[in-house]
Order: sequence, then C-alpha cells, then structure tokens
Amino acid sequence: SHMPVKSEGPKLVPFFKATCVYFVLWLPTSSPSWFSALIKCLPIFCLWVFLLAHGIGFLGAHSSARKILAGLIFSALGDAFLIWQEQGYFSHGLLMFAITHILYSSAFGMKPLNLPAGLVITVASGLCYALLYPYLSAPFTYLVAVYIALIGFMGWRAIAGVQLANDLWTWTKLSACLGAMLFMVSDLTIAVNKFCFPVPHSRVIIMATYYAAQMLIALSAVECQDADVSRKRA
Repeated sequence: SHMPVKSEGPKLVPFFKATCVYFVLWLPTSSPSWFSALIKCLPIFCLWVFLLAHGIGFLGAHSSARKILAGLIFSALGDAFLIWQEQGYFSHGLLMFAITHILYSSAFGMKPLNLPAGLVITVASGLCYALLYPYLSAPFTYLVAVYIALIGFMGWRAIAGVQLANDLWTWTKLSACLGAMLFMVSDLTIAVNKFCFPVPHSRVIIMATYYAAQMLIALSAVECQDADVSRKRA
C-alpha cells in the first residue's frame, strides 16, 4: 500500500512544530510548572488534533482510531504527572501510561496471534525486569512488573501485525510496530535512569523516542481510511 505522506504529512506539521518548541525551549526539569507541563504535552495535543482532523465520521467508523485517541489523552495526563515526579507523582504517571498501553493493545487487536513474537517479548521483558529488580523497592517492585507486562503485551500486539511472510503488511502495521518499539526504548531509558544509574543524555533519548513513538502509533490509526480510499480507487 502507498505511503501516506502526501495526505498525512500536512496534518502532522503542528506536531513537528510543537516538538521543536519542546526541544528548543528545553525547560529545566528542576522547577516544574504548568507552563512546562503545557510545553511537554503540546506535541501530544497536536496528535489529538491530527486524529480529529480525519473527521468525526472517521473516528465513528474505526474503533481502533478511537482507542488510540483515548490512549493519547491518557498519555498527556501521564506526561503532566511526570513533570511533578519528584513531588511524588511518578506512580500516577505510570498508571496513566499503563491505561494507554491497554488502549493501544486493544486498538491493535488479537489477530493474528503470532505466539513466537509473544515468546520473544516475554523473554525480553523478563530480562528487563531482571535488570531492574535489584534496584527496585516497594511499591515499585510490583508496579514496574505490572507496567512491563502491559507495555510488553502492547509491543507484542503491534509486532504481531507485521506478518512479513505475506504481502498484506502495510506501512501502518510497520508504523505501529516501530512506534511500540520506540515506546519501549523510551520507558526502559526512564527506568534505568530513575532506578539504576544516570544515563547520559537521558532526557533527549527519552523524549525523542517518546514523541516519535506516539506519532507513529497515531499514524497507524489512520491507515484504515487510506485502505478504504485505495479500495474505492481499485
């Protein structure tokens, strides 16, 4: 299926601008404020607008797009909570992103199942938890375990969609897959940096992979529309 850049590119311009604003302003994390929360959430708000720009009819017809929009709403709440993580709101942010991963998993669906991919993710998730475990104390011993299980499940559902064996895989499925993987990289960097040891350039790594992940996942929600259009053309 054709790359959607022609049709989707312009709708993503506000997202790219907002992302630039975040990196150019680079507000210090040491002094949290509603302004810094706004600047951090702005690219995610732009992705809400990106999905809404496809029309209420489109969202009405595609439950997966609605779930991804809902996930992006919980993500913005999570981002805001994490601004105040030093003030004790880290687990609130964790909860918001846990809900996001449940919504994304549901959007990606359970078909095809792809058990081998599930097995690979389970092993990778187990290794990540084993790496973090010695550094975790209650309640994070449990919270991080549940969170890793949820993001791992989401990653499995995204990767499962990419069936390289047949010719049906589209840029959408690849977009969801790459987005999920970048989300995992972002969160693993957060965890290692927070619980284990300082990661050099952690904030750049965390935020660049996070914004790219959310954009790719939002982009994966609009495929159904392009597929409909190409079917009508055919």
